[in-house]
Amino acid sequence: MNEAKRISMGSRSARSALALIIASALVGAPLALAPAITAFAQARPTNLADLVDSVAEAVVNISATQTIEDKGAEQSDLPKGTPFDEMFEEFFRNHGINPHPHARQAQSLGSGFVIDPSGIVITNNHVVGDANDIVVIFTDGRKLKAKLLGKDSKVDVAVLKVESDKPLKTVKFGDSDKMRVGDGVMAVGNPFGLGETVTAGIISARNRNIDNGPYDDFLQTDASINKGNSGGPLFNLQGEVIGINTAILSPSGGSIGIGFATPSASVIPVIAQLEQFHETRRGWLGVRIQPVDDTIADSLGLGAARGALVAGVDDKGPAKPAGLQPGDVIIKFDGKDIKESRDLPRLVGSMPVGRAVEVIVMRDGKELTKTVTLGRLEDGEKQAALADEKDDAQQQDAVSKALGMEFSGLSDEMRKSFKIKDSVKGVIVTSVEPGSPAAERGLKPGDVIEEVNHQAVERPGDVAKAIEGAKKDGGKKPALLLVSSGEGVVRFVAVPLD
Repeated sequence: MNEAKRISMGSRSARSALALIIASALVGAPLALAPAITAFAQARPTNLADLVDSVAEAVVNISATQTIEDKGAEQSDLPKGTPFDEMFEEFFRNHGINPHPHARQAQSLGSGFVIDPSGIVITNNHVVGDANDIVVIFTDGRKLKAKLLGKDSKVDVAVLKVESDKPLKTVKFGDSDKMRVGDGVMAVGNPFGLGETVTAGIISARNRNIDNGPYDDFLQTDASINKGNSGGPLFNLQGEVIGINTAILSPSGGSIGIGFATPSASVIPVIAQLEQFHETRRGWLGVRIQPVDDTIADSLGLGAARGALVAGVDDKGPAKPAGLQPGDVIIKFDGKDIKESRDLPRLVGSMPVGRAVEVIVMRDGKELTKTVTLGRLEDGEKQAALADEKDDAQQQDAVSKALGMEFSGLSDEMRKSFKIKDSVKGVIVTSVEPGSPAAERGLKPGDVIEEVNHQAVERPGDVAKAIEGAKKDGGKKPALLLVSSGEGVVRFVAVPLD
């Protein structure tokens, strides 16, 4: 891809991001348009020539080439090593035809910037991809081959190393956490190796989630980010890099004033790991989480929706020996409030492996403090990929009804029919009545109920008994169901009892 990473306007993430942006802009917007436009123009930086001169030499072009084997290409019927080989190759070349059509090259052009005079260059992971050959082109025309030290797709960053016969001009990182909405910024790119391309604007929003990865926390800017600008720096007005230009929201490929940069606070720890270890070493808590909505908050007695709901605990993860349980709501991690579930992965991932961290959870309406010694995320991912758990527990085939659903035991026939993994335990939903509380909450045939109000269920009758027990206890709070998909992905669903 030879342009800034685009988010398709037709995608769910693009629509949700755009809706959020439009909603943010409309709330409290003045009715008179002229004063608003005047104020907006005055907020933009006006003269950036000195700032451009101070940083331009450190902004580079990245040319990444990947050789791709086209396995679908037709091969010659002639056996290799025949006297006709050279004749055919010369004929094809003279007519501008690739004599080996099964091999082709894909090239991407992006931008980057130098952070160390010894030759450390930063760009986006999606700019270099799986390139076989990476060349860094400087503003003076020099071309230096680069070695890939490491890359990370989760925050879309790559670290390159070039060898230069003289110290390189560098730029330094600033603190993205200090940037405020309305602060002036400057985006600099070197998209085609012809020199710098400069655009200016402001920070339009912070903490944007565009569903690009697990650690989304983008700075939004109206400084134009165009073709080839991916991987280039976003500067504050002191000439410090406070973000890496990563993506744009655009229906046509050009800038419409909605661009996203990965904050320096997110990439600095990752860059340090890639330089030292050539791989990431993120902290790992060993829990599966989901957002807390108002209904779940009510069922758990939280009051307002907040925190990250623990939907599952990894048997081999660090959270289990620390005492965390499904149904806990993590409201603080290492002294920082968890306002919404997506805050937690970013905080955990930024912590060093082996660090002991205090985690405050809400359980049964009470705050509990647990100390977790973080593991390594990459180890947890490997365990999950290699896991092949099997459960031979016997299930009964009795059928029961509750909350507008019919349940059945997980027989071999049911597992095969609904494609339920052997590791999934509980009671399967075989039908859901349209318009019922369960249907309104998104439950469907093939879902597996593992727990009702934190009590494990193994037979259809267990679900009905748990629901009846909840009704006898007052029935004001919704029933909290722990629901698993056939693949074993679990979530909590609060279903009203009436």
